[in-house]
Amino acid sequence: MTDPLLPSTETVIKGARTYARDLAERVVATFLQAFVGGLVLTTPFDIGMWQAAGVAGVAAAGSLLKGLIARWRDVTHSASLAKGV
Repeated sequence: MTDPLLPSTETVIKGARTYARDLAERVVATFLQAFVGGLVLTTPFDIGMWQAAGVAGVAAAGSLLKGLIARWRDVTHSASLAKGV
């Protein structure tokens, strides 16, 4: 009998290699998204703190979009685009 409130073991248990691939992809993708967001918004406008927070929002929105695309591509238990994660 399984508890409907607990996630499946496939969701909970990931090997170290799978976790490392997932983490590495997320770190690289977030860096690139923040870098592009910073270049696009801060350099031409010479903006301050609140506008820089908007840059972080652009990076977060890019990360959210990537995660949704990964889910849409039938990667069921991860927001990663890497195969087998």
